[in-house]
Formats: sequence, structure tokens, C-alpha cells
Amino acid sequence: MDKKLLSILVCPVTKAPLEFDASTNELVCRASGLAYPIRDGIPVMLEAQARQLDADEKLK
Repeated sequence: MDKKLLSILVCPVTKAPLEFDASTNELVCRASGLAYPIRDGIPVMLEAQARQLDADEKLK
């Protein structure tokens, strides 16, 4: 994930910063508890496409 792109992307729900999770290839927002997938190198920043984080993931 390009660090410059990551620095300007925010969660569309909370406007909080995102973290890149290389193990799942997702952008994670701890504030909303959502993980946005990256498909073919493009972040899919749609709430409907996001995965809900489980309790353990929210605490990381």
C-alpha cells in the first residue's frame, strides 16, 4: 500500500485515519470497527463492502 495514499485516505463513516493490514490486505478503521478490502491494488471505500471487525481485532 502506498504510504502517501494511505496518509490521505480516511474512513468514509467516521473520517478517522486508516491502518493498512498486510495480512488481510485491508484498510482498517478502529473507530468504526470496519475493514475495507483492497482489490487489484484499489481500496474499496464503500461501507457496504467493508467487513465488521471482531472484538479481538478492534483491540489491536
